[in-house]
This record gives sequence, structure tokens and C-alpha cells, in this order.
Amino acid sequence: MTQATSVFAAAFAPFADLAQALLAEGATGDDGSHDVAHLIRVWRNVCRLQAEEGGDLRRLCAAVLLHDGVAVEKNAPNRASASRLAADKARGLLARLGWSAPDIDAVAHAILTHSFSAGLPPETIEAKILQDADRLDAIGMIGAARCFYIAGRLGSGLYDPLDPLAHNRPLDDKAFALDHFEVKLFKLAANAQTEGGRRMAGERQARLRTVLDMLMQEIA
Repeated sequence: MTQATSVFAAAFAPFADLAQALLAEGATGDDGSHDVAHLIRVWRNVCRLQAEEGGDLRRLCAAVLLHDGVAVEKNAPNRASASRLAADKARGLLARLGWSAPDIDAVAHAILTHSFSAGLPPETIEAKILQDADRLDAIGMIGAARCFYIAGRLGSGLYDPLDPLAHNRPLDDKAFALDHFEVKLFKLAANAQTEGGRRMAGERQARLRTVLDMLMQEIA
């Protein structure tokens, strides 16, 4: 256990011991949009939502720590399988920690259904909270930053210089980062699963609209 991991684990109080055991398995790869900082932000979102909506916080902590436990690039052909792979990995890790079968099933379901790419409906309050908490990190100011970071990582352009808002062309978020706002990010708030998630997503979507408006002012 590294000193850095111990410091990061404290951010998952009151489950710092669980975080110490799982952090190295949950923050895999070198993707700065799915790193320890992302896990901490999602955990903070989870804590806010759980305080309003209920749910088992220990299960939620494990789900947060392991929801991105298998790194699959956004443009990989098996991207839609990432959450299933992460859920299967989580089952093995939690079994080795002595978790009960119902707890493992609950965590695995939350991980399996959190993904936008998987398109699976969350059926438990923990799964709904995790999905909302993770998607909140994809909108707002941090969402805009992550969007442009991922575009650079994958070699996409920032925007189409001739038609940045795709008025006269099909949207293509593989080619242009700005297209991802309409392809995915502006759709997330409407699909929030919890009341708290809907409220927080509405606030963050307004910020994301502001980012788009300011960007268009500068490139118009």
C-alpha cells in the first residue's frame, strides 16, 4: 500500500479501510478522466444523493471504487462491455474480502447498470444513485474539461471550423469534441434516476450550456 493510496483512501470516509483495499483495483490505466480524482468526485456526489434518497452507503462505496475497474477506451469496439467486465471483476474482489452474496450482487448490479454505453436500467436505489453520481461528473464544468481531455486523448478535433454546431452536417463526436455535447452530454440530465440527481444535473447542465455559449462567442 503506497502512501498516496492511504491519503486518497481518507477521502472515502467512513470507509477508508475499504478504499485502501480497493483503490488500486478501481483506478486502472492512465486515463485522467477516470482516475482517482474521478472516483473521489463520484463518491462526493453519491454521499449527497444518498443523504436524500437512502440506500446502503457501504455498498455504494464499493460500487464507486470499482465501477471503472476495467479500463476500456471510449473508442474501443468492446466499450459497451466495460461495465460488465468491471462488475465481474468486482464480484471476485469482494468475495475475497468476505462480502455476503446479497451485498456482492447489489454492488455488481450497480456497476453493471451505471454505464451509458451499456444501456441497462438500474433497478435498486444504489444502482440509481451510482448512475446519477457518475453522470453528474460528465456534465457541468468538470464535464466540459473531461470532454475536451478525452477528445485530445483520442485525437479528435475541438470543433468543425466551418460548422461548429452541426447545422448542416451530421453530428460526429468521434471527429469533434464539441459534437459530444449534443450527442450525449445534454441528454444526461433528462435521464437522471433520482430527484436529487435531476436537480443537481439541471444545475450542471446550465453550466455546460454556459461553456458552449462562451466558446461560440470566442470562435464566431
